[in-house]
Amino acid sequence: MKQKTFIFDLDGVIVDTAKYHFLAWQNLATQLGIHFTNEDNEQLKGVSRVRSLEIILGLGNQTASDEKKEKWLVQKNEEYLAYIEKMDESEILPDVKRVLQFLKDNNQKIVLGSASKNAKVILDKVHLTSYFDALVDGNAVSKAKPDPEVFLVGAKLTASTPENCIVFEDAFAGIQAANAANMLSIGIGDKAVLHEANYCFNDFTAISNEFLKELIEK
Repeated sequence: MKQKTFIFDLDGVIVDTAKYHFLAWQNLATQLGIHFTNEDNEQLKGVSRVRSLEIILGLGNQTASDEKKEKWLVQKNEEYLAYIEKMDESEILPDVKRVLQFLKDNNQKIVLGSASKNAKVILDKVHLTSYFDALVDGNAVSKAKPDPEVFLVGAKLTASTPENCIVFEDAFAGIQAANAANMLSIGIGDKAVLHEANYCFNDFTAISNEFLKELIEK
């Protein structure tokens, strides 16, 4: 069997930490007198923490000094960390573990490619770290998706060519990044949102071992 590199985003693909980001951002927005809804939160998917705060301030037509922004970013992250501190294996999304195990059993390279600066903490909490050959998170890259940096670094760490990499993403910016990196992109979520992906599935329960085998042999 051929060897490929499978790159997984974290939030919304492996675990649903997006809900904790939303709660922490919403609490901050409320504190700033800004109405922040689930729909508004869609704009934050796959973008950096700094850019997320800028979007929220924009929703309230507010500006702030760098000092204030930094204080709010720390506050938001501390609240988010308090949520993820309580995470366990029950937070892993359906069939993710089966897919990881199948890839591991078939000697495939597995990489995490996430904007999250807390990725290692989360993987440790849900006991998935051992599946990964390399972790590329927000601490390892300077450019946010849709820039392909995070995925290209992942390919480099596993000595893979981009053409041999397959990316699982739930964010439009992430799909764009995978495509820009010249990798095969698989959307996890709403096809209407992830329409630029090469393939799209609601979740991993819809991805069979046979399909994974086909991807490996391509």
